[in-house]
Amino acid sequence: MKKAIALTTTAILLSLTLSIAGASAAEVFPKDYNTEGTITFEAGDEGVTPPVDPENPDPTNPVDPTDPPGPGTGGALSIDYGSKFKFGTQKISTADKIYYAASDEMNDGSKKPTYVQITDRRGTLEGWKMNIAQPEQFKTAGGEELVGAQLKFTKGQVASSVDQKYKPTTVSSEVVFTPGQSDVLAVNAKAGTGVGTWVYRFGATADENKDAVQLSVPGESVKLAQQYSTKLVWTLANTPDNN
Repeated sequence: MKKAIALTTTAILLSLTLSIAGASAAEVFPKDYNTEGTITFEAGDEGVTPPVDPENPDPTNPVDPTDPPGPGTGGALSIDYGSKFKFGTQKISTADKIYYAASDEMNDGSKKPTYVQITDRRGTLEGWKMNIAQPEQFKTAGGEELVGAQLKFTKGQVASSVDQKYKPTTVSSEVVFTPGQSDVLAVNAKAGTGVGTWVYRFGATADENKDAVQLSVPGESVKLAQQYSTKLVWTLANTPDNN
């Protein structure tokens, strides 16, 4: 009798052991398993970014100026385009005068505010700085100066399709030039800003641009019946002022 009881107890214990083992081995669903996707970017080198519409600066919708300057600088940090500042043909006057540069004309007949375009494709968020200088006074081809003439940019502002949290930190709304003197700050993008394509424009629209770029000429200046011209030098540096 005792043997039978022992065998029965052993059988019950074995059954319980198997049941517990079976329960612990039961699969749990759903099951998770992780993989990953990766992409690595490097500095862009697709050449010069075409001019964008300064009123709506979307790089996927470029514009076609009628009289563009030479090609942009190219590179991962570049000046892509800069308008020519045309004050037209004016009557000689002995009175003080202010003349205004024409808006930028496009081949589709539209007019846009004059502007300069910068693109940062380095992917480093190091920032940049752009200065501008007028090395010499307006002169004729023969070297005769337009004495006392002063060029001034007003309504300076930046625009981009990029998130505005990357907007350059310092933008000169007004720049007054002194021929032959050191360059002056136009735009400063501290570290963490200025990424993508930005325009430095003079007025948000062609209408606002009509009186934004000014050339003051004293009446007492001797004026020849010839064309006068000057050169503006835009300098883009990869060393912003981070103070």
